[in-house]
Amino acid sequence: MSLPADYFDALYAFTTDPWGFASRWYEHRKYACVLAALPQNRYRRGYEPGCSIGVFTEHLAARCDRLLATDVADAPLRAARHRLAQFTHVEVGRAAVPDEWPPGRFDLLVISELGYYFSTPDLHRLWACATHALEPGGTLLAVHWRHPVADYPQTGDEVHAALAAQQGLGRLVTHAEEDFRLEVYLRTPPAVRSVAAQTGLR
Repeated sequence: MSLPADYFDALYAFTTDPWGFASRWYEHRKYACVLAALPQNRYRRGYEPGCSIGVFTEHLAARCDRLLATDVADAPLRAARHRLAQFTHVEVGRAAVPDEWPPGRFDLLVISELGYYFSTPDLHRLWACATHALEPGGTLLAVHWRHPVADYPQTGDEVHAALAAQQGLGRLVTHAEEDFRLEVYLRTPPAVRSVAAQTGLR
């Protein structure tokens, strides 16, 4: 089964930043890799489910005209709202995806360190919701820790294998290290084109 909201409530009751998103060099380096992998300099409407305390959301805010960020737990949402208060184009809200997937279409979806919390059926629903919500040519970026965690229903590699099997997407970027896997997919059609091709360099 997918991990329930009270699992995360218990983590945040113990510490305000359970995974060290704000403090660890590992996380800051990973953020730089993720931002560099985005094929567009600017996005019209982005969505980041599982935003936690909003550390990476703050980076995404600089690349989006509008950005929605959600989480399932109240404590990190309070921290995220405080961190992002200066960004009037960023909306922070509570949602339990995939059941509470927001309406509308997006040209950027960021699924970061989220997929392994879901059961296999819920994970497939997550990827189906994400694909359906992407505009044609829109960007779906996924990044996940690759080492197994006893509490998690999935490994990061299993999350990305399920994503690779999703219809309607074409992969643009793959970056795999011992610790994390990062992939970028585009909603097809249109055909997937490299950043150089998109920008007229070839």
